[in-house]
This record gives sequence, C-alpha cells and structure tokens, in this order.
Amino acid sequence: MNKLDLGIIGVGHLGSIHARLAAESEKINLVGVFDLDRERAEKAARDSSTECFRDMHALLEKVQGVSIVVPTSEHHSVALKALDYGCHLFLEKPIASSVDQARDIVQKAREKNRKIQVGHIERFNPAILAIKDHPLKPMFIEAHRLSTFNPRGCDVSVVLDLMIHDLDLILYLVKSPVTHVDACGVAVVSREEDIANVRLKFASGCVANITSSRIALSPMRRMRLFQQNQYIALDFQEKKADIFKLTDQDTIPDPGCKPAVVSRIGVGDNARDVIYEKPSPPEVNSLQMELEEFAKAVVHDLEPEVPGEQGLMALETAANILEQIARP
Repeated sequence: MNKLDLGIIGVGHLGSIHARLAAESEKINLVGVFDLDRERAEKAARDSSTECFRDMHALLEKVQGVSIVVPTSEHHSVALKALDYGCHLFLEKPIASSVDQARDIVQKAREKNRKIQVGHIERFNPAILAIKDHPLKPMFIEAHRLSTFNPRGCDVSVVLDLMIHDLDLILYLVKSPVTHVDACGVAVVSREEDIANVRLKFASGCVANITSSRIALSPMRRMRLFQQNQYIALDFQEKKADIFKLTDQDTIPDPGCKPAVVSRIGVGDNARDVIYEKPSPPEVNSLQMELEEFAKAVVHDLEPEVPGEQGLMALETAANILEQIARP
C-alpha cells in the first residue's frame, strides 16, 4: 500500500494529536515532527515513535506533505516555505490570518501543482457523514455553536475561532453564492468578539442564521436544515442526525434508515404522514479521517475533501462578517 510521507510542523495540543494519529494510520508514514519548542517537539516525537527534527527545512526535504498546526498567524510563512520544497499542505483552520494571505497560499499551490486540504474537521463529523448521500437543497438553516470560556483562541474573534466551522459547512451544503450579510457581535471578556450573530442570504434563496459564543454555560454544536417537505437536525456534539419528512405513502425511505410514522397531517385524501428517519452515522475518528483523506488525495492524485479554494471561501465570508460587525 502506498503511504504518504508526512511531517508535522507545530506539535502543541492539537499538533501532538495529529502526530499520534498519523503514526497510527496505515495510510501515512510519519517521517518526523518539528516545533520551535524543542522540549515539546521531543515529547511529541517520543509519544508517536518518530524523529524530532531540529530544523524545519531538514524535515521539509524529506516529506511529500506536511500538516501545519502552528498558530494561524504563522500559516502564511510556513505554508509558502513548504511549497518551496514541493510539499502538499494540510492546513488547520482557518487557512490563514487574512484573505490576502490565503489567496497567496492558494495561488502558489496552484502554480506548484500542490494540493491543499484545510482542516475544517466538522466535514468529517459522523453527523455530516450520515447525510452525505441524502438529497439536500436547504432553504433555511439555523446553527448554534456555543462553548464555555477558554483563554486559548481569544486572540481572534469568535467568528474565526468557532463560527468559521459553521460557515464552511453552510457554504458546502448550500452551494450557492452569498448575496447579503447582516452581522453583529460584542466583546465581553476579551478584546475581540466573544459572541456573534449572523444572517446570510444566498442566491438560491436560502437564508442562514448563525450564532456563535465562547462564553456559554454549557457547550452546544447544532444545526437545523429546512427544505421542501423536510427538516434535518444535526448534533455535532452527539454525532447524530435526525430526518423528518412530510411524505406520501409511496415515498421510498433512504437506504440504511429505519423509518417510523410519527404523526399524520391533514384529513382524507389530503392527509400526509410525517416520517422519522435516523441514518446510521459511521464510527470514525474525524481528525484521523481527514488526515487519511489528505493522504489519499496526494497518493492517488484526487481532489482533497476540503480544498484550499473552499478554505479561502470560508475565510472570505468570515472577513465580510467581521467588516459588518466593525461598522458603526
């Protein structure tokens, strides 16, 4: 089996998990790790049974691809260096600190014919995977992503810290250009917005209401999709999906679902059943899956699941939202 020769750059809390999962994968050959914090790099190398590189350029010379898990402010410089060495890129979200930096990375990768996958991990959440083959044409979306306070990540707005997960998902699900943005946000315990609410309108007619907060009493990661004759509830925390359909008796349920009639609407010939279907979410480690999909894309020359252009689109939408919030 062909494996991707991978290096990890940045082995803090998340990067060390990248290293461990890459070491356990049958699709990846973990060549080594690098971090400016030598002690941290040595520990990550020991824990994942790989080499600790003293110099980032030495690691870049030996790998086909790199997982870049440094602070977002460093994504641009590290990504461009890796591309100079001909490496394919796995970049944690957001793709970069600014839209201009993201465009630089995407453009250079295109020129070098290198692949980028952006670490929007919710694309690999079992709740999303459970409805991947379900016909989707949402016309109204409501998303709530709330977390308890954690100083880590407070150097950026909650829009870039948390909401960007839902922005990426909604852009992926709607597949239509954003035509209008209304947004508001406030800083409560940090210098950047800690809570924000956004309303997006799309060319398709879809509307999305998104709320993100990092000062909640309890966490929540939910999304509700409404489309003709259907309501789909996604719980990313519980990793499950529920589908309710207003349907005729002859409607065929989705494969793999166990439908149950939960109620009946109307009377006589106009009566229709509301059917509940619960698709079976796959049992996966989302982070390992996204690393392995990156490896698969490089080894077999496939389009990455979350290519750089889509990471750029999510960041452009986030930047538009932040501009709206900043307006007096």
